[in-house]
Amino acid sequence: MITMQNVCKTYKVSKRDAGFSSALKALLHREYELIHALDGVSFTISEGEMVGYIGPNGAGKSSTIKILSGILTPEEGTCQINGLTPWKNRIEHVRNIGVVFGQRTQLWWDVPVIDSFELLKEIYRISDHTYRRNLEQLSEMLGLSELLKTPARQLSLGQRMRCEIAASLLHDPKILFLDEPTIGLDAVSKLAVRDFILKLNEEKKTTVILTTHDMQDIEALTNRIILIGKGRILLDGTISDISSGFNSTEEGLAAFYKSHNI
Repeated sequence: MITMQNVCKTYKVSKRDAGFSSALKALLHREYELIHALDGVSFTISEGEMVGYIGPNGAGKSSTIKILSGILTPEEGTCQINGLTPWKNRIEHVRNIGVVFGQRTQLWWDVPVIDSFELLKEIYRISDHTYRRNLEQLSEMLGLSELLKTPARQLSLGQRMRCEIAASLLHDPKILFLDEPTIGLDAVSKLAVRDFILKLNEEKKTTVILTTHDMQDIEALTNRIILIGKGRILLDGTISDISSGFNSTEEGLAAFYKSHNI
């Protein structure tokens, strides 16, 4: 069970005009602007649910995922995940979650993928039996057998993303956070990743929170969507709440953004 109540997160960003004189002035007197990334965000997600967490760039999606992961601490509000506060009980909390950031990697760049997996086994203190079982299952489901001995830097983007997903699941997490997991993938790789996520949810009842701009991912994987804009939850419902009356979900989403001036 995931519960967020009135969570707020603000960033302090320095601002200055272009030019050498402005740069000199900023050395003596720096001006700042407060960016309200999250402004009273509240929602509840049940065990085993698959939810699409969507919104435009800068809406607060990644900040939410980082708070749920325990990376960031909010200024206000509460967050409970299976009875734990992510940023207070971080060591215990991360044993139960897996995180995949599409534009970041948890694999060591210059060593074979299997070496990164072995390191994660030690970090998460996974037993030999559990590790072998999960590695075998993930390798079969994601087609990794021929990739495990290849350094991460030599993998294509689609191959690397399959390895990233496997790496996040070696320790049997109850919750999986996916931040742009199919970004830049070809059609075949996207279908493979989507099929795997559906099987994972069906077989292990893993709770999945998916953040993406690809509405085909959302339509294929989730029934419920939470839409955030300017740090506030604007919609908690289904795809049909957006797409109804439009030729496509993208058209409906664009119209929704326009009507809310985001």
